[in-house]
Amino acid sequence: MNQNALIIIDLQNDFCPGGALPVPEGDEIISVINKIMNRFYKVVATQDWHPENHISFASTHKKNVGDVVEINGIKQILWPKHCVQGSYGAQLHKELDIRKVDLILRKGTNPNIDSYSAFLENDKKTQTGLHYWLKGLKIKKVYICGLALDYCVYYSACDAKKFGFETYVLLDATKGVDVPKGNIEKVLKHMRSIGIKIINSNKIK
Repeated sequence: MNQNALIIIDLQNDFCPGGALPVPEGDEIISVINKIMNRFYKVVATQDWHPENHISFASTHKKNVGDVVEINGIKQILWPKHCVQGSYGAQLHKELDIRKVDLILRKGTNPNIDSYSAFLENDKKTQTGLHYWLKGLKIKKVYICGLALDYCVYYSACDAKKFGFETYVLLDATKGVDVPKGNIEKVLKHMRSIGIKIINSNKIK
């Protein structure tokens, strides 16, 4: 088998319909992901895992959702309180077949910095260690899916590419929020421009 890995981004209750920060139709990709898991040498699932007073929560700043603040020189979009450590919203969706998941990586645990990417926090310096784990297993290709396409999937894919992996985004196994409007189109264009391959799951080699 190819030394490849599937990275499932933040398929959690709060990002699915009915959650605190739902991605439209976010739960509809689960059956696609379950179906393809056995084609991979290793499977990773990430979990947003925020403390109660996380910097990304509008409530922490007593501001409105969607406001943008600057913290330590980093622009931060403010979101509703979501994926609080140990909460129902932070749990992986019950329909996701976690039997095939080799590693669950929790991110966004530092109250003072947000973490969209599975590889780097938003300061672009603090590493999660995922690239070491993958490289230790001699993985060359990573396939990224999950939620949301124009945030955590996008940032994870760009960082995977930066760390030297051949990077694919599985379009039929991800959904976006498109905030601000046109964001999905913008990130797809950018990913293609830096050599990330955008494919559907039936094209996995």
